[in-house]
Order: sequence, then C-alpha cells, then structure tokens
Amino acid sequence: MRNRIATLFLLQVLLLPVLVVGQSSPVLVLKTRIALANVNGRMDHLGVDLKGERLFAAAFDNHTLEVIDLKAGRQVHTITDLNQPQSAFYDASSNRLFVPSGGDGAVKIFDGTTFQLLQTVKLSSDADNIRYDARSKQILVGYGGEKFLFGKVVRGEGDGALAFLDFSGKKTREIAVDAHPESFQLEKSGTRVFVNVPDRHEIQVADLAKGSVVAHWAVACEDNFPMTLDESHHRLFVECRIPASLVVFNTESGKAVASLEGPSSDDIFYDASKGRVYALGQTTGADPRAAGPGFIDVFQQKDADHYSKIASYPTGPGAWTGFFVPEWGKLFVSARRQGEQSAEILVYETK
Repeated sequence: MRNRIATLFLLQVLLLPVLVVGQSSPVLVLKTRIALANVNGRMDHLGVDLKGERLFAAAFDNHTLEVIDLKAGRQVHTITDLNQPQSAFYDASSNRLFVPSGGDGAVKIFDGTTFQLLQTVKLSSDADNIRYDARSKQILVGYGGEKFLFGKVVRGEGDGALAFLDFSGKKTREIAVDAHPESFQLEKSGTRVFVNVPDRHEIQVADLAKGSVVAHWAVACEDNFPMTLDESHHRLFVECRIPASLVVFNTESGKAVASLEGPSSDDIFYDASKGRVYALGQTTGADPRAAGPGFIDVFQQKDADHYSKIASYPTGPGAWTGFFVPEWGKLFVSARRQGEQSAEILVYETK
C-alpha cells in the first residue's frame, strides 16, 4: 500500500510539473533531477560552492554529506560518519567546508578538495544552522538550548547560542539566546542578526557589535523555524508550522505587517530580483514526522506590506529543504528516497 501511494505521488509529480494560481506562464521551471545513490531518510539543508559549481547536501538520517558536481550533473563524493549533519558552508578563500551536526554538537571542518578532516569543533549539542558574517569574516553556528519537536521536549534547558568560529575552527565568542536557535539571518547594511527561537515563540534580535540580544519580537504562531530577509524593504519573512503560515515582520518596528496561509516549511528564500518568496514545504498527516508530499509555494511581493500566493509546484516526498542561489537564478530542492525512487536534487530555474 505504501509503495502504491509513493508510485501515485511520483506520477503526480511527473504528470503535473506545475500548478499555477493566476499565472499565464510558469515562474519556476524544473530543469533537471540529480539522483543521489545510497542516500536514505530525511534530507536537511544545503550549501554551495559558487566558483566550483558544487552543491553540498546534508543527508541527516544517512549520516553523510553528499557532494554534487553541478556542471557534470551528478553526485561525485560522499563524506561519511557524520552524526546527523544539518547544513554546510563552503568558504572559497580558505577552501574549507564546515559541516554542523545535531547528533553530537560537532562542527567538522574539511579540506574542500580532498575532503580530508582538518578539525572538529565540539559545541554542547545540536549544531544546526550555519551562516557567514562577511564583516568579521567568521562563521556563525546556532547550537544548544531547550528544544521541542512536534510538541514534545527533546532536550531540556541549556546554553542556546550563536557561536562565532574563525576559519581554523577556533571559537572566538558567542551570543546567548534563550533556547535553541533555528534559522537566523544577518543584516549586510547593519549589525543585527535575527534569530528564530520557536520554543519561546519569538524572534530574538541580537546586535553583533554589542554581542547580546537587544530585542524580543513575539510570534503569534508556533514552530517558527525557517526565515528569510528582504533587507532593502526592511522585511523579515518567517514560516510557522502551527498553523502553517507565512508571517512578514517590519524590521524597523518589530511588528508583523502581513500573514498568509503557507506550507509547513523548513526552508524559505527571498528572491530580490523578482520580489518573490519561495517556501519549501510538505503536507503533514497524522504522523508529522513522516515524509509527506512536498511542494514549493511562491509568493509575490506587491509592496512591502502586501503579498499573494501566485504558484504552487509539487516536488517530492519530504522535500522541504533546499537552497536558492540568486547569482544563478536557481532553486535547489532535496527530495528523499521513496520506494524505488532514489533521493535526488531537483534543480529549478526562475522565470
């Protein structure tokens, strides 16, 4: 029965490549699929090597990081023995690849060519999202703290924080937050970092120069995990899972200015060139941990306070993580293995 459902869903994806709301032409076009052999279970976040045209896919349940050559369109290397890898960041200047893992709280640093392990940085627990601060030339990693998943406590209170690492892996400082930090976004023109802290139903705003949290913005919905930033219009987009919704915050006032029905999502991205938000989500059933049918919802920005959903595209089972590369105008989506259908990376081109 399960295989039959998976087959029907795969046929739906193949036969209905786009479901468009009020659009005469597609806004995303599926250009290719890159199979990931021997990858099972949940996929997590992605990283990119712009110059080398490589993609790094965290295979959470598979305990691997998959290296994809985008020019060749294939999987070329697998880094093994990672304890629930959750994301990846590649620094071209040092040719180093940083991989945070939730299972042991470690950030492992690899040579970007040979993939030899160079350094292991041990944080207290749940090393998660990773970002690069161009001003300080340091890597930020969210880790630790109290954490709930699907309404249940999976870890008690602790030292939730953003850790700052230099390229050698030395932790230079940290900014404490009240619970586990999920997605966070840094200003380029300012010194603030916006942090989703779902267990406090808050966005916590920290000042990088001061090294501390300076504001707490209440989030009315629950499980505010992913976020993305439109800095030019002073707008922060936050996806909640309960109820599934997209909430838009004014970053000058800290107030919510819009809320739309959205997907249960783990990754969202703002496309400044098109004025769009791409929300990667899945349909959840009785068991929220099970992989449901995945899709991309596309929201169009009319102005800073008004948005509308213009398209929805089916993707694959559990396909709610990805990576948007504005320099290429491409959106990459991770879909997990389902039955005989291998895990894969879906490559969409924006129109």
